[in-house]
Amino acid sequence: MKIAIAGLGRMGMQIARKLSENGHEVIAYNRSPEAIDEAVGYGAKAAYKKEGVVESFGGDQVVLWLMIPSEVVDAELESWLALVPKGSILVDGGNSDFRLTKKRAEKVASSGSILLDVGTSGGVWGYQNGFSMMAGGDKQAFAVVEPALKTLAAPEGGYYHFGPSGSGHFVKMVHNAIEYGMMESLAEGYRMLKEGPYADLDLAAAGDVWQKHSVVTSWLNELCRDALRENPTLEGIDGFVAESGEARWTLEAAKDANIPLPAIQTSFDVRLASQKGDVNFATKLLAAMRNKFGGHSLNK
Repeated sequence: MKIAIAGLGRMGMQIARKLSENGHEVIAYNRSPEAIDEAVGYGAKAAYKKEGVVESFGGDQVVLWLMIPSEVVDAELESWLALVPKGSILVDGGNSDFRLTKKRAEKVASSGSILLDVGTSGGVWGYQNGFSMMAGGDKQAFAVVEPALKTLAAPEGGYYHFGPSGSGHFVKMVHNAIEYGMMESLAEGYRMLKEGPYADLDLAAAGDVWQKHSVVTSWLNELCRDALRENPTLEGIDGFVAESGEARWTLEAAKDANIPLPAIQTSFDVRLASQKGDVNFATKLLAAMRNKFGGHSLNK
């Protein structure tokens, strides 16, 4: 299928590359021309201006995947809606607040086009392992983009259409909030091994044993093991842990619904405290995990 990718960061570039290398006609757009040139090297077609993206479709239905930070989605939608013809499909593949997604979908619909939300997980490993994608919005528009989702999910990822506008971002938001809690539990456990009553325990060895079909076997534990094998003392990591918004939004939605989420709340609070200097071995391991799966900075 023909699809434009706007936003060629860590994940956007992988999406453009995977689609290009698997027979899709990809138009690559980014603010920096260097990223566009890299995508062209993978087989994409270059569009150095937004107008060029629209022109590349030559009258065909415009399908535009936005892989951009949540804080710029509104401005970017305004800009694109001024250019794309009616009947276009815009996909917000980033981490947006589902409450805003519902409002944005209404705005896009009033202009004669459709907004799909496709929460995308897989980090920097999505190109190799396949992405996990959670979609919401118009079912017919979803069917149009499904060929791209099938390609992006291969070989071991997956995707599903969850319902009306915002439902995809809602499922992805809760996924990321769960991720916070799981990461925090692992980090605290490894800290206990490190600072508990037995000196010089081999933490990477413990992680390796746990990874062999124990109850806590998981990709996150695998990443912990690998990080500790490479850097047993986590030297050079300051322990600052960023929060990207999804746990905050989940906690807000949970408060509105009167649903207690104590584990997620605590994991969120730990990240906020780390940003004020309350750091330790556990927060260093949290930062190491984020670097492993998402390519995020090890330090502030």
